[in-house]
Amino acid sequence: MKPVNQVRKPIRETVPLSEHESFHCEEVQGANYGAQWHFHPENQLTLVIKSRGYRVVGDSLAPLAAGDLVLVGSNLPHVWHQDESTGRSRKAVHAIIIRFLDEFMGHDFLQKPELENVRQLLKRAGRGLHFSGKTRNEVADRLRHLTEVQGLPRVVELLSILNLLAHSKEVKSLASPQYAPDLKGSDQGRMERAIRYIHTNLLETVDRDEAAAHASLSPGAFSRFFRTRTGKTLPQYVNELRIGRACTRLVEEDIKIADLALDCGFGNLANFNRQFQRVMGMTPKAYRREFQRNAVL
Repeated sequence: MKPVNQVRKPIRETVPLSEHESFHCEEVQGANYGAQWHFHPENQLTLVIKSRGYRVVGDSLAPLAAGDLVLVGSNLPHVWHQDESTGRSRKAVHAIIIRFLDEFMGHDFLQKPELENVRQLLKRAGRGLHFSGKTRNEVADRLRHLTEVQGLPRVVELLSILNLLAHSKEVKSLASPQYAPDLKGSDQGRMERAIRYIHTNLLETVDRDEAAAHASLSPGAFSRFFRTRTGKTLPQYVNELRIGRACTRLVEEDIKIADLALDCGFGNLANFNRQFQRVMGMTPKAYRREFQRNAVL
């Protein structure tokens, strides 16, 4: 899916780390991910086991599905968002999240010649990396095992996972090469109010002037403010967010595409088809057909 950024300006998050661990391993289960648009110095590897929503990495947005595996590099803004439009469930989200610093094994650890491939992997992860195929399947198994072990076996498992990812060809970058995040947190509240308005009205009408009012800015200032932090105009962001929701419903529900277009906030089928083609590179029918074909395989 083409790049788009979460509207909020990211906040810096402090990753909890006990004195008994060199990196953080968390199994998330609940109604949502409990996180907002944020960044942290740790690299983050996320495996989605169950979720319906979307993820935003830098200026890239894509719908979530079981098996989604993404490596986010240090200080790259991101958020995983559970879609609660159809209700809340305490079992809606299940994911495994690993966070680790480059120097989690020592300040010169990655400078070892044997770690060259891993060093390059983490450098590429500065744009976010999505893994698929056999790589995704094997890493998913190893991540499940990692949550069950402690001490040295857990460290060895993480190194094995990074080695697999470093040698994988089943990978694509997420954020665009020109993405340059603004990591200051001084106007976090302003963007929180704007994003809350956008999500509340996503399936109806998102008005720029109202979004600007929620951000306490003039419409013109809000447009500039929004684009410098997302790399997108407000209409581009809203359309791509709606397309992300449509992608999930296309593969999960037997719904007519014309009805889906209206349900996802598009005024007519022609505009929906045009926007879907622009974002996904194919028509809604082709997207559903492609997903079904791959599911059979």
